[in-house]
Amino acid sequence: MQPPFSLVGIDHVVFLVDDMAKAMDFYARVLGCVPGYSYPALGMEQVWCGAALIVLWDITHPGAAGAIPPVKGGRNVDHLCIATSPFAPGAMRAHLAAHGVAIEREATHGGARGMGHSFYIRDPFGNLLELKGPAEYPDGRG
Repeated sequence: MQPPFSLVGIDHVVFLVDDMAKAMDFYARVLGCVPGYSYPALGMEQVWCGAALIVLWDITHPGAAGAIPPVKGGRNVDHLCIATSPFAPGAMRAHLAAHGVAIEREATHGGARGMGHSFYIRDPFGNLLELKGPAEYPDGRG
């Protein structure tokens, strides 16, 4: 039996952080996200990442008591893949270097939009982000 809905895409991902100012700065300055919804009673801020949201939840805030992982340093997310517009790999390397962001890995592999170039980086809280360009084809189409 088919579900009574169709899948549209990623709505949001929630990252646990311990310094909201640092988190907001990274996601705005390095990735270009813009502020979204704010939940000050929970210690939660959301930033727009294209049509999806990244939720930043400050575990030092009293409103986040239920979000604190039972094991310090424990994780429940491997990485978030952020689809990007086309980019020149050299320009991406320079941009990340200018912001002091280390590249953990560079790869070309499959994703929802096909085979494309990716950069893996970490935000200031250790969350792994994959910045993935659009599909690249052997004949040069992008």
